[in-house]
Amino acid sequence: MKRYGAVIRVVVILATTALGAAGADAGKDWPQWRGPKRDGISTETGLLKEWPTGGPPLVWTAKGLGAGYSGPSIAGGKVYTMGDVGGSSSVLCLDAATGKQVWIAKVGKTGGGGGHPGPRCTPTVDGGLVFALDQFGELVCLQAATGQPVWSKNLTTDFKGGVPGWGYAESPLVDGPLVIVTPGGRGGALAALNKTTGAVVWRSTGFNDGAHYSSAIVAEIGGVRQYIQLTGENVAGVAATTGQVLWRAPRKGQVAVVATPIYADNEVFVTSSYDVGHNAFKISGSGGQFSAARLYDGKEITNHHGGVVLVGQCLYGHSDSGGWTCMDFKTGKVVWKNGGVGKGSVVCADGRLYTRSEGGKGTIALVEASPDGYKEHGRFNQPDLSGKNTWPHPVVCGGKLYIRDQDGLLCYDVKAK
Repeated sequence: MKRYGAVIRVVVILATTALGAAGADAGKDWPQWRGPKRDGISTETGLLKEWPTGGPPLVWTAKGLGAGYSGPSIAGGKVYTMGDVGGSSSVLCLDAATGKQVWIAKVGKTGGGGGHPGPRCTPTVDGGLVFALDQFGELVCLQAATGQPVWSKNLTTDFKGGVPGWGYAESPLVDGPLVIVTPGGRGGALAALNKTTGAVVWRSTGFNDGAHYSSAIVAEIGGVRQYIQLTGENVAGVAATTGQVLWRAPRKGQVAVVATPIYADNEVFVTSSYDVGHNAFKISGSGGQFSAARLYDGKEITNHHGGVVLVGQCLYGHSDSGGWTCMDFKTGKVVWKNGGVGKGSVVCADGRLYTRSEGGKGTIALVEASPDGYKEHGRFNQPDLSGKNTWPHPVVCGGKLYIRDQDGLLCYDVKAK
């Protein structure tokens, strides 16, 4: 694997706190896509280990969220999501206790998405601000309390990015003073903006792939803070301070590359569908010099867009080949496979996987996150299905399970009594 040198020049002061970004209380909030650390893992405990027949109690149902596949973020007692509603792609804020609308803010035009209209982004909440991206590349920063606009940019007109076939789908990453997005294109695949003004801090000019549908993550490797992103051509890490390429591993995707990368112990795991499969890389670095070495690859986890979680030493996620899969993160060896709820998405909380079917009856199941085998501890079918694919991932926060389906959001009580 070719080595890419990097001379790190400090041009901004970055926060040195927890790697998850989004400065909300990690123990109470789910302030962004895939949770506090963007890994699909909740830090909560004291949740139900078994569900009653018919599933956990339904607390409230919210309507009027509009078309789209945005998931919910929860911070400060509020729920934030997106939808095509009121003639505009919009950001909506709800009261987490009741599901009642607090405010709605227009973002851009409706539609798009290759026959699947509506936004895909899950808003990011940080420092009293909300950051959201619509399907056409309109990026907004809003006041979390009121929805009033702070600044906006467009990934196509301002950064000369290209809208992917199914629309922009990433969720902005906030890290210290920066907002990281992926316009794609010759100006640089990634862009770092000042989160309070929207001013451009850097572009990753050495990494200029087109945007696909994955969301970037943050990691610290070899003493260097960096952003890891997956495109249709590569998985790469760029320096948080400059956007300079630190390492890059060629990795060809097909049609749509969606799943968020997994990072742990200097290793990066990526997966995508359309018969591509998974790859794992060992990232080595010291003194600003980095390399990426392939550890293993295969098709045992060929994940479309339901995501994968790493719990302990095992990866869990749905595979187009073989269904729900438990795989050893270090070796790539399959531990077990099971049909489960069928193709869908997953998060983990309190030692349990919350798996959600994307089709059929919209089944949601509670499954042990264990290499000892597939063990369900309850399931129920989502009521009032929209008839569209139920692609938004489940969210577990504050003892509640949130399930978004187009115009509606359901909130269930999963706290142990």
